[in-house]
Amino acid sequence: MQEAELKTRQFEKVLAIIEEHQSQRSRLITILQQVQHEYRYLPQEVLTYIATALDMPVAEVYGVATFYAHFTLNPKGKYVIKVCNGTACHVKGSMKLVDVLFDKLKLNEQKNTTDDMLFTVETVSCLGACGLAPVMVINESVYGQVDGKKAGEIIDEIVAKEGGVS
Repeated sequence: MQEAELKTRQFEKVLAIIEEHQSQRSRLITILQQVQHEYRYLPQEVLTYIATALDMPVAEVYGVATFYAHFTLNPKGKYVIKVCNGTACHVKGSMKLVDVLFDKLKLNEQKNTTDDMLFTVETVSCLGACGLAPVMVINESVYGQVDGKKAGEIIDEIVAKEGGVS
């Protein structure tokens, strides 16, 4: 099998997304969003492939991917846990919540994704739900007035659902 054919097979989904958008440079952000949805991040080799497919400089595609906070170049877990650290949440102990999550999942600020790629823990500036402080969001689910015990229970439920061990 030729190298070009192997690359095409490896990136079939990426190619389908690019073709869906008629290889239009003006749709780069939408293409990156869909690709990130597939991979849960934007791998370097995929960015290079997209640049080649759109006939764009790799630096330009990389520049867009690094400019917008929505995009990530690092792998994320299946469950992305965002803990609000806005003023209301911070005052009500959101950083203690982060510490509990880091301890339970054996993570830290430098290593925020579990080895099994199940969880990623992030802090965010604001989730816009100050009345529920402290707040955490796991993927699309919002959890309000979360303390360490409740966070642990939520993680245990997810792990049980996934059939794993935390």
